[in-house]
Amino acid sequence: MMRRLALLATLMLALPIIGTRPANAARLVVSLSNHRVEITSNFTGADLVLFGTIEPDKGATTIRRGDYDLVVTVTGPRQDYRTRRKERVAGIFVNTDSREFVKVPSYLAVLSNRPVKDIAKPETLRRLQIGLDNYILTQRIGPDFADTVPDDPFRVAFVRLKKDQKLYRQSPTAVTFLTRTVYRAEIPLPADARTGTYNIDVKLFADGTMVAQTQTALEVIKTGFEQYVAEGAADYGLLYGVLTILMALSIGWIASVMFRKD
Repeated sequence: MMRRLALLATLMLALPIIGTRPANAARLVVSLSNHRVEITSNFTGADLVLFGTIEPDKGATTIRRGDYDLVVTVTGPRQDYRTRRKERVAGIFVNTDSREFVKVPSYLAVLSNRPVKDIAKPETLRRLQIGLDNYILTQRIGPDFADTVPDDPFRVAFVRLKKDQKLYRQSPTAVTFLTRTVYRAEIPLPADARTGTYNIDVKLFADGTMVAQTQTALEVIKTGFEQYVAEGAADYGLLYGVLTILMALSIGWIASVMFRKD
């Protein structure tokens, strides 16, 4: 009898826990104005718009009453880069040191509705890699691979150069809440954006805590005559080389005929 009572008491205590979910749990619904960007010879960049809504999660009854924060992180195809430090030696500037950045995004944009430092605690931002200062940019340091502190001279120089090229950016006003649960974010792509897949990570915060996350992506591709030539050079290298030589010889012969002095 005592065992049955003890079992019943345990089940009664567990009932409020089993299946319990936050009453205001949320999920993100996102979409892009264009999932494919085509690069042609006159491509000068593109401005995409990500928009979406915040909806109650499955099993939740309501959306929280307070305000939300949204952070959108866009990362382009990854590649290796090398930065070099120049110093004056005997009156001449020469490269004295270098650092290689391994498999880092060719494009990195951190877009939010307000400064990221006001959205969550520093340790949360570091753990979730939110913000240019917190995003891991792996470097090859001798035989080792690691990320360094945000004020490392090579890291600072690399990010600055990327910002100058408009390939790295951080904007606290790029995300706008049209209503409390409807939002839009502007994603600018520069003219020299690399082709490939661009991953878009969307994080929703409430009172400094991430409450929802979702991902989407877009493709940047080359089209037109330039892409046809590039694909031909890659797929038919020998034929492409022969045709190039013949074209150069033909142009040279035509030029000699046209400008021949009698």
